[in-house]
Amino acid sequence: QVQLVESGGGLVQAGGSLRLSCAASGRTFRNSAMGWFRQAAGKEREFVAAISWAGASTYYADDVKGRFTISRDNAKNTVYLQMNSLKREDTAVYYCAAGPAATMRGLEYEYHYWGQGTQVTVSS
Repeated sequence: QVQLVESGGGLVQAGGSLRLSCAASGRTFRNSAMGWFRQAAGKEREFVAAISWAGASTYYADDVKGRFTISRDNAKNTVYLQMNSLKREDTAVYYCAAGPAATMRGLEYEYHYWGQGTQVTVSS
């Protein structure tokens, strides 16, 4: 079992930055790939970024590549999403997810544990 709690969301102007954190509890965190997904109002949830259990591999959706960086600190049981050069279209609820057997393909069904989400709003 893994419990996930996101934080760090908020309101930011376009071009600004935010860093999301996801605190995990449970022994399987350190063996799990971790992902960030987001869901904008009226849209389906979509993949944002993923990181392998040791942090050696990362994978990004095309529209955040070069702007967002996923990282993890297994000693702190935390995964991060650094978001730079934010755009209005990045506005969404951001979810952290854990997938003990997830591949680096950003497939939602591979993630078994989910946080409650944190709202990110980007204003123009």
